[in-house]
Amino acid sequence: MKVVVIGSGSWGTGLAQVLCDNQVDVTIYGNCAEEIRDINENHRNSKYFDDVEIHSSLRATTDIEVVRGADIVLLSVPTIAIESVCKQIDPLLNKKTIVVNASKGFHPETFERMSCVIRKNISEEHLSSVVSLIGPSHAEEVVIRMLTTICAVSLNEEDAKIVQETFSNEYLRVYTGNDEIGSEVGVAIKNAIAVASGVLSGLGYGDNTRAALITRGLMEMTRYGMAMGGRKETFMGLTGIGDLIVTCTSKHSRNFQAGYEIGKHNSAKYFWDNNTKTVEGVRTAKAVHETAEKMGIDMPIVSEIYHVLFEGAEPSESAKRLMLRDLKTEIDL
Repeated sequence: MKVVVIGSGSWGTGLAQVLCDNQVDVTIYGNCAEEIRDINENHRNSKYFDDVEIHSSLRATTDIEVVRGADIVLLSVPTIAIESVCKQIDPLLNKKTIVVNASKGFHPETFERMSCVIRKNISEEHLSSVVSLIGPSHAEEVVIRMLTTICAVSLNEEDAKIVQETFSNEYLRVYTGNDEIGSEVGVAIKNAIAVASGVLSGLGYGDNTRAALITRGLMEMTRYGMAMGGRKETFMGLTGIGDLIVTCTSKHSRNFQAGYEIGKHNSAKYFWDNNTKTVEGVRTAKAVHETAEKMGIDMPIVSEIYHVLFEGAEPSESAKRLMLRDLKTEIDL
């Protein structure tokens, strides 16, 4: 089994180390020579993991030709880069390959799910199937081998099981699933809800408020996902409520951190002027808000985050608007 991980960031490094622990032949491809050198020479990825020493057998390269002959190619890059990466590797693949998606979000222009983007840009003769490896996980914990559970979601049950068996070990448990729509929608929308969670914390709100946000955010996620064709029960699992909880509450979450800065300054201006990191929740809020508007799906939390991010609304006023909405029964899918 030969696996190539595309992306030398935190999650790509963490998952590649899982494979090293499982004695799988794995190489990371990245376009940052400094990160690649750090992995190969120092057994670290200092940009993301401070003083963590990574597996001594892990190797990395800046040569994209490494994907030739791969049985599995895992894409661990921002959603905005998935299309271009697929176009880059497609002519290099020389057999049916399982392409594993580890990104959570939608195409920035077409708003398509990542599995759809991959299938559109990897030719049939090179693609066995798409498997999304997603769920409640932070690379900062996986890289130090903390207990974690995620899902291998695919329309191809056999390939999902191959990915499950390849990545599972004593600290990473992988379940399989086949609700591609529901799972991909869940792990994307939770990013926008996590921005909202950070905003509320930055404004000074506490546990009561966060519990309300997560619960109502789950309702929005489920409502939207079902409208897209996902199954209701999926949102009660790891790619739904599980990923929502971890992203809305963790200090490791870039989406939560971004929201916190916005809330602290009661404006998105500071974020736009100073942010240098990939914050998937920002693009997700735009995609979901615009799609929900067209389809008539009620998404009040996501819509308020959209107004804060893209229309200059004050977060404190957005919070008030959510509380002053028309009163209704709780379960309103």
